[in-house]
Amino acid sequence: MVSIKMIDKTNMRKRNYVLLLLLCCMGTTAMACTNLIVGKNASVDGSTMITYSADAYGMFGELYHYPAAVYPKGTMMDIREWDTGKYLGQIKQAPKTYNVIGNMNEFQVSIAETTFGGRPELVDSTGILDYGSLIYIALQRSTTAKKAIEVMTDLVKEYGYCSSGESFTIADPNEVWVLEMLGKGPGVRGAVWAAVRIPDDCISAHANQSRIRQFAQYGKENCLFSSDVISFAREKNYFSGLNKDFSFADAYAPLDFGALRYCEARVWSFFRMFNPEMDAYLSYVKGTSSEPMPLYIRPVNKLSVEDLSHAMRDHYEGSALDFTNDISAGPFASPYRPSPLSTKVGDKTFFNERPISTQQTAFTFVAQMRDFLPNYVGGVLWFGLDDANMTVYTPVYCCTDKVPTCYDGRVADALTFSWESSFWVFNWVSNMVYPYYSKMIGDVRKVQSRLETTYHTSQKGVESIALEKFKVDPVDAKRYLTSYSINAAQTAVDAWKHLGEFLVVKHCDMVVRRDRDGVFLRNEENRPVKLSRPGYPEAYLKTIVKETGDRYIVPTKDKK
Repeated sequence: MVSIKMIDKTNMRKRNYVLLLLLCCMGTTAMACTNLIVGKNASVDGSTMITYSADAYGMFGELYHYPAAVYPKGTMMDIREWDTGKYLGQIKQAPKTYNVIGNMNEFQVSIAETTFGGRPELVDSTGILDYGSLIYIALQRSTTAKKAIEVMTDLVKEYGYCSSGESFTIADPNEVWVLEMLGKGPGVRGAVWAAVRIPDDCISAHANQSRIRQFAQYGKENCLFSSDVISFAREKNYFSGLNKDFSFADAYAPLDFGALRYCEARVWSFFRMFNPEMDAYLSYVKGTSSEPMPLYIRPVNKLSVEDLSHAMRDHYEGSALDFTNDISAGPFASPYRPSPLSTKVGDKTFFNERPISTQQTAFTFVAQMRDFLPNYVGGVLWFGLDDANMTVYTPVYCCTDKVPTCYDGRVADALTFSWESSFWVFNWVSNMVYPYYSKMIGDVRKVQSRLETTYHTSQKGVESIALEKFKVDPVDAKRYLTSYSINAAQTAVDAWKHLGEFLVVKHCDMVVRRDRDGVFLRNEENRPVKLSRPGYPEAYLKTIVKETGDRYIVPTKDKK
């Protein structure tokens, strides 16, 4: 029997030095990851689209690659937990696997996830497959979203599932499904699960909370589930009503404060961007209403890749949950807060809002899948490293068979800085911006917008060239798209290095050096023109006065 490793990702996982699963499952102490979903008739160009942010403190971000391969009969595959690198066991290798770049394969099948935890007693530590392994194995073996669901559910039935409750977004150019899965407890092989197809004209989302409820509302043709999903809940005393009233989320992941305010609130924020009627569910995410949000809604307007990129940068700005204008935002209206999410002061516990965009993101993407184009050019993974708010989404075509050096986990890791690594260059800039957010974010937006606009406006021309090349030599067409993907990634990181240098000079020592279109202004003596010293914003000065009283008042002489 031949034994192989899973494309030598073990060392990459070990280098991350992070227990992402632990972070995802610690209830209100850490809630990670967000998926946004768009059906093909809800998008401006007929694309299906999904997003992902891999959010975990300490995680290193990189672009994964699993090349297509053929294996001899009897080959076994080593499984190591995606988060920790821990060896879990072996499974049978497929005779043939497909090329996977990031979280998209050569057939445009894309998979993302968020962890909801659910019933802790249902975690089976003896299972061989964890949620991360399931994702990348399914991508290597599936030509459609529905096939990926089959692969994943068959694998856990045969080998066991060792993660906690998980929501997967599984998409292809025609369909998007949400699959929710939990184990059955220690030593019990298999999993309970349910999957719902999102209607083509709708948008959906999940963010670390189970969202599938009564099956009948989704329609029989759009809902799949394990044969014992209801009977097992009865056996465990999670449910006792009529079958028609069974709700997967209520049985396996009951709501608490964290599930509402940290998780469902992110879904609410996305929904309200594209359908104002969703403002009505503010009371639900605040915990004062028991009527849950629907799994999916119809947007007022169709969405683009740019719309989803913008949504991934959300901090509740302009909503009732906007937290950029209170004392905790500091003098420069920061939408970031130190962890943990909740803190005890005296005998009371206080919390921070948890928006879609967060500083602990390792990597993020917007996956675009198009059924009206050949697979090799139809699937684009718009990929970025670090916080979605301050990254640049660059195009990576699904036929790409080489990882850009700047996205490669071999040039750096979680404890090794490198100027060749996009992860560290983007973190260098974002950590410069965090404490001076309102002063610096405008310069970040200029560069970010310029780069992303260039990639999007170039897309049609790039793809036209690839289609022409394919007629002559398919290999050359794919080589061209791979090269373009690599160059786009490198262009972004080079621009970000320059941006970081610019920000250091412009804001050195808390003054502001003046510039015009990114070029610093000099006087006739070749020195900087007069510097500005903006100090604190007026509103924050009033807060200081309120907090310090007379301490800092400049004394005046008595009048005689």
